[in-house]
Amino acid sequence: MTDNIKDYINGGADGNFFLLAGPCVIEGEEMALDIASRMKVITERLGIPYIFKGSYRKANRSRIDSFTGIGDEKALKILGKVRSEFDIPVVTDIHLPEEAAMAAEYVDVLQIPAFLCRQTDLLVAAAATGKFVNIKKGQFLSPKSMAYAVNKVRESGNDNVAVTERGTTFGYQDLIVDMRGFPEMKEACGCPVIIDATHSLQQPNQTSGVTGGLPELIATIACSSIAAGADGVFMETHQNPSEAKSDGANMLPLDKMESLLRRLVIMRQAYLEGLKI
Repeated sequence: MTDNIKDYINGGADGNFFLLAGPCVIEGEEMALDIASRMKVITERLGIPYIFKGSYRKANRSRIDSFTGIGDEKALKILGKVRSEFDIPVVTDIHLPEEAAMAAEYVDVLQIPAFLCRQTDLLVAAAATGKFVNIKKGQFLSPKSMAYAVNKVRESGNDNVAVTERGTTFGYQDLIVDMRGFPEMKEACGCPVIIDATHSLQQPNQTSGVTGGLPELIATIACSSIAAGADGVFMETHQNPSEAKSDGANMLPLDKMESLLRRLVIMRQAYLEGLKI
């Protein structure tokens, strides 16, 4: 595993984008290890710095009977096993300040959910761990306003921070991604900017109480965002999205991951060449 996660997230020597990918939530050890194993092979082949993503618990569900996890300790130990067995960094979400130190024992990056990006105590607690902090932009915020969330982390003594675009609320049950947001957030925040190519395509809180999505547009959002200057890509993936216990409507099937990543590598190379003109 890299000793300097900040250098890793900055794409390494060739400036490639980095990838955060994995299941929405840890459903069990076998599925997590299988996804991590297959993703490591793909990303090493393509020269993409890879961070395994898995939530140990989902707190923001539409319905009280929605799946939230297999138990915090059990899921965190699985994340720790992914980290040690495959020698790759790991990212997970936290929801309350007291979760920061607990999760930090098992992961390299702490992720702040979009709805919680203004929660000062949560940001300060995440910063205090010394881990890299990835803040998802609230669906209700402008790109430039994310500078205030980033500054809360920095002013707490931690300069290891990134921000993630995951769409802006459009009407009641849709999201849009404004490509102007990538250069705006880079300038305002002065840190790596990531596109969440799967949650950006959510259609939240449908009448059934289950979030829908437009997974057929994942490639469109990911490619457009790389062309607009995104430094990293976040995608949720699963062996069988239709059987996933959380957010299956937005996931990219695992067997489609490599072909999309190959396109994104080409897009990133073209973007970097364009900067030289």
